[in-house]
Amino acid sequence: MNARPPRLSRNVYALTAVSFFTDVSSEMIYPLLPAFLTVTLGASASFLGAIEGAAESTAALLKLASGWWSDRVQRRKPLVVAGYTIASIMRPLVAIAQSAAQVLVIRVSDRVGKGIRNSPRDALIADSVDPSIRGRAFGFNRTGDHLGGVIGPVVAFASIRWLRMPLRTVFWWAVLPGALAVATVVFGVKEVPRTQPSPPVAKPTATLDASLGGRFWAVLGVILLFTLGNSTDAFLLLRAKQLGVPVALAPILWACLHVVKSASSVPGGALSDRIGRKPLLVSGWVLYALVYFAFGRASAPWHAWALFGVYGIFFGLTEGTERALVADMVPAARRGTAFGWYNLTIGLGALPASIVFGIIWDRLGSTAAFDFGAALALAAALGITGIRVRSAAV
Repeated sequence: MNARPPRLSRNVYALTAVSFFTDVSSEMIYPLLPAFLTVTLGASASFLGAIEGAAESTAALLKLASGWWSDRVQRRKPLVVAGYTIASIMRPLVAIAQSAAQVLVIRVSDRVGKGIRNSPRDALIADSVDPSIRGRAFGFNRTGDHLGGVIGPVVAFASIRWLRMPLRTVFWWAVLPGALAVATVVFGVKEVPRTQPSPPVAKPTATLDASLGGRFWAVLGVILLFTLGNSTDAFLLLRAKQLGVPVALAPILWACLHVVKSASSVPGGALSDRIGRKPLLVSGWVLYALVYFAFGRASAPWHAWALFGVYGIFFGLTEGTERALVADMVPAARRGTAFGWYNLTIGLGALPASIVFGIIWDRLGSTAAFDFGAALALAAALGITGIRVRSAAV
């Protein structure tokens, strides 16, 4: 009699719903933020990059701490609940901002919540499924996240275009899906009992790097290289505005991107389960380089629409794959810490990436900035091919 194939667990479905509601809330605001900052509040491209880079780097530092702590105390859910609650409270406060500096404070506070929740959440997903379907599980979670990225901008567009709401009112309405996200994580997610003992309490600092392995650090080094060229997507929205896409259509453009992200995330993650993580990462990073190269040379509004669509495939190939690879490469008892280091690497790279991109844009133009991002993506794709990747944990 054939064994029953492994299935996605209740936690995966619940956390996917949480990601969906959170992204509805976030994406009601995010695609409107570049225009709000540069037009309403008078911020420059450099300051826009500084805001997003500082926000992500702050989150990254907390992701390491929260992941390590969830390993030590053997509980992940309390951190996940706290993180989603903080973000859901802080995010809509953009509605009362009167300066770009105030937006900076609000965005950083929002990302504090993200920093607290993400590593324990990713570890909880990995804890909740059979290793043979990790890629599919992470891809499914990203699908929910990106579906929220479709609904949020559509709601924002309808509110502005048909209901004639001011931007600040739209920002306030983002409270509702945020509240649904918090309720779902509180009542829908369960702690997974740990099957391995926690690290010795007497030496807590050792848990930050013990048993992770040289290949893990090599992979993180390549991911950091890619991240240094992966600036905030706010610049893509700014570029679309340059190409003639109206501000009112920015949420729809953003929604189209998330449609592609959502449609490609589960197939991408499942494909990595079958053929391996490395081929998917190489393909995704090369595609990213091509899209950025083309963004620098686009000249018409339809170019922006087409490139945003192709750009979405990059996420489907890489987001779930990267997370599954992290879970594959480390022992289960170090999983939260490993996700912490992974998220820290991305976050620390985000600050210089966005600042440098903004400076290059201001001084040399958008083409040079996009070429810079494309070059680092190609270098990362080449780098990952030289690393032997294998599973170290179940």
